[in-house]
Amino acid sequence: MVLFTESTTPFVNLRWHLDVAGLKSSKLYIWNGVALFFGWLVLSEHTFHLNSSCTILIRLQKVKQIFPLGYYSVLTVPATLAMMNVYWFWKIARGMVKTLAKAKAKKHDE
Repeated sequence: MVLFTESTTPFVNLRWHLDVAGLKSSKLYIWNGVALFFGWLVLSEHTFHLNSSCTILIRLQKVKQIFPLGYYSVLTVPATLAMMNVYWFWKIARGMVKTLAKAKAKKHDE
C-alpha cells in the first residue's frame, strides 16, 4: 500500500525537467502540476493515512507484546511521515495555485 504513494514520482520528475528546460509556461507544465496535485491527494494522502491508521489500530497491542521499541516506532514513525506528507501536499497545492494564477494572468494579457 505504501508503494502507491510513489506513483506521483514521475509527475515530480517531469515537473523538474520542464522547469530546467524553461517550459514553466507550457500547457504540459500546468497539466502536470494539476495531475501531481490530484495524484498526491488521492495516492499519498488518503492511501498512506488510511494504511497507517489501520495498521496502528489492528497491530498495536501485538507489536507491544513482541517488541517494546517497535511499539513506540509504530506510534511515532507514521505520525512523522504523515506530517511530512501534509507539508509536501501543502507545497504542491500552493505551487499549483500559483501556476494556475500565472497562466490565467497570461491568458488575460493576450
